[in-house]
Amino acid sequence: MKLGIDFGTTRVVVAHSDRGNYPVVSFEAGDASYEWFPPLVALRGEERKYGWDAWTVQSDPGWTVLRSLKRLLEDAGPQTRVQLGDAGDVPLLEMIAGMAAALRAAIQETSSVRPEPGEPLEVMLGVPANANSNQRFLTVDAFRRAGFEVLGLLNEPSAASIEYGHRQRGTAKPEKVLVYDLGGGTFDASLVDLDQRTHSVIASEGIPTLGGDDFDQILAELALERSGTLLDSLTASEWFRLHDECRRQKESLNPNTRRIAVDLDAARPGLGQANVPAAEFYERSRPLLESTVELVANLLERQGHPGGSGLDTVYITGGASEMPLVARLLREQYGRKVKRSSYTRAATAIGLAIQADEATGYVLRERFTRHFGVWREAAGGQLLVFDPIFPRGTPLPGAKDAPLKILRAYYPVHNIGHFRYLESSHLSESGWPTGDLAVWDEIRFPFDAKLATTPDLESVAVTHINGSTPPQHIEEEYACDATGTVRVTIRNRTCGYEREYKLGRWSGKAAALEPVRKGRKRLK
Repeated sequence: MKLGIDFGTTRVVVAHSDRGNYPVVSFEAGDASYEWFPPLVALRGEERKYGWDAWTVQSDPGWTVLRSLKRLLEDAGPQTRVQLGDAGDVPLLEMIAGMAAALRAAIQETSSVRPEPGEPLEVMLGVPANANSNQRFLTVDAFRRAGFEVLGLLNEPSAASIEYGHRQRGTAKPEKVLVYDLGGGTFDASLVDLDQRTHSVIASEGIPTLGGDDFDQILAELALERSGTLLDSLTASEWFRLHDECRRQKESLNPNTRRIAVDLDAARPGLGQANVPAAEFYERSRPLLESTVELVANLLERQGHPGGSGLDTVYITGGASEMPLVARLLREQYGRKVKRSSYTRAATAIGLAIQADEATGYVLRERFTRHFGVWREAAGGQLLVFDPIFPRGTPLPGAKDAPLKILRAYYPVHNIGHFRYLESSHLSESGWPTGDLAVWDEIRFPFDAKLATTPDLESVAVTHINGSTPPQHIEEEYACDATGTVRVTIRNRTCGYEREYKLGRWSGKAAALEPVRKGRKRLK
């Protein structure tokens, strides 16, 4: 069975590839059916509950419920632990894999598709366009640990463009589409060239910390202000329930809504109801939304489409994009070019399912969304320079193509190579990494053949090679596959030995992460 899984911040949406149809999978929970699965983890001592089981204990003060798991991935590595107060430090990868295992069980036991016993679940996974390689690795690893067969990864706006192209497949006219994807925890925008069967991603931008969660929080803060309740007086479980109530009210907004009735009793009985004027909510939300519109404008201008000139469509998708203010702001800029997806919450999952179905014949050409490179010494060790191995915009290989390879060769002046890798969203005019940075862990390689069998090079001092040591011919071979996973093989050509490394934040040195903040300010 082939599936597309959109692992969202507030919802996991699954679509099924079924003989040319791509229905959204529904899940039975209690007496109701839902077209999504909650990415939740509940902890009490050594006990764990996931998904709908975690949902049912959110009101129980004995349980700590962790939401927005996806947001924690940006700064995480395989050994990263999450600080949960009384629950202690908990391995993040363990929680995500547990949630994925619960999703797999739900697909098999309580979903609308019910695969046959033993039938493999082959999945395409979505990730934010701006996701760094650590996020990509951890997402794949967690779902593989849970028993899924991962076919590949797609950037979420790219997947949404496939859903759009599939619906438009009867038209012969190529289109240039800007996909505006505002999800539960992230915002992404991608400029895509659409032809009948080939989709080429031209450029992508994103804000990894902006999404529907932030608007839920704004509404919660306004409701508490109206009721005179201190935000800091709420317990973690009460804040969780208030967030969920505000999400429901936000999703029920329509252009004619004048007041938003927030049931504070859902968080704590006795708090009553707070009526928040819709205009006040939009006013507080507007700066965040304007930052997404500005990002889109800058992306288009850099690609030679100022003001949307030469652009055919602005395609709106993502659950948080259902807020009426989103379409209003975009139409002020791009007029009739703006089209809202009929499946704002499911377009990405549907596109992923289409891509998983090889029979559709769609070809997606992705690109690096960040600069990936390494720090190097220059001028005899007097200067540091950044070497962009895979510059932003470099086309990624297709799913069936050979990995993209880059070579570097040189004669080093040190006994050990100390490689410090990173990704950056931008480079300065002088070539220095700027903007959003993802610092990776460091690796060491023995240039000196005498150290070739030394297992721990961190305890060996890095020194200049003296004149009696013959020059060593070193070669670095970087290979990147369709998912954006990068490996490097470093060889000493002179003495005939090599080491291979999968690059990312793998050493486990990262400090424990704090879960998503409870609030941005103390209310008065």
